[in-house]
Amino acid sequence: MGALFVISGPSGVGKGTLVKLLMKEDPSLALSISCTTRAPRKGERDGKEYFFLSRDEFVSRIQAGDFLECDEHFGNYYGTPKSFVQTQLETRSVILEIDVKGALQVKENAPDTVLVMIVPPDFKTLEQRLAGRGSETEEERAGRLERVKYELSLKDKYDYVVVNKNLQRAKRELQKIIRKETDQKGV
Repeated sequence: MGALFVISGPSGVGKGTLVKLLMKEDPSLALSISCTTRAPRKGERDGKEYFFLSRDEFVSRIQAGDFLECDEHFGNYYGTPKSFVQTQLETRSVILEIDVKGALQVKENAPDTVLVMIVPPDFKTLEQRLAGRGSETEEERAGRLERVKYELSLKDKYDYVVVNKNLQRAKRELQKIIRKETDQKGV
């Protein structure tokens, strides 16, 4: 049985980039794929970045208890399918890249989960990263920045906090955390 890791943090902090680097360098890790009702962004494929569901299908699955965690924000649902994670954990450790609220739901439902929050070196850097993505309107970006304050206020509920000032240094810190926790769990 593998260990379950949640990597989360505010939008634009670089958690997706860090997770991609981890997955590229350690094929023994599995990445959970979340479900969402938002439309795919350019280049995203169903079953790769997300499972894209209709709102009705998502609600049906919530009612069936089919999510390890789920939430609605920015007008869309997001959630982690239980069965997908459980199947992966049978043979290896799993990383969930989800938002802060979802991370706390997972920890509540699975107390052995290791929570890692990725934080920006400062607020200005985060603003620049969000603007640089070019994937959101100014209004959407402003909403995300408001949410940052709330998310960062919950970092004391995490097992680890990693500052992403330097991508390679943050990646190495995450690798050390994963090794330490999998060794402690005897995985």
